[in-house]
Amino acid sequence: MKGTKPSELREKSLEELTRLAREKEENLFNLKIRQAAGTLESVADLSSLRRDLARVKTVLTEKTAQANK
Repeated sequence: MKGTKPSELREKSLEELTRLAREKEENLFNLKIRQAAGTLESVADLSSLRRDLARVKTVLTEKTAQANK
C-alpha cells in the first residue's frame, strides 16, 4: 500500500478529508475482519493503513482548528 503524504493531504478540503478518513476506516475494518478470518495476505497492510488514517485525521484536526480561529 502506498502512503499518503501530509503535503498532499493539506491541499484537500475538509469534505474531501472527511470522506477519505471514512473510506480508510472502512478499509481498516475490512482488513481486520480478513485478519480474524485468516485470509489476510500481508499484515503490513494493517499498520500502513493505520498510519495513513492517522495522517488524515491529524491534517483534518489541523484544518478544523484553523477554520475555528
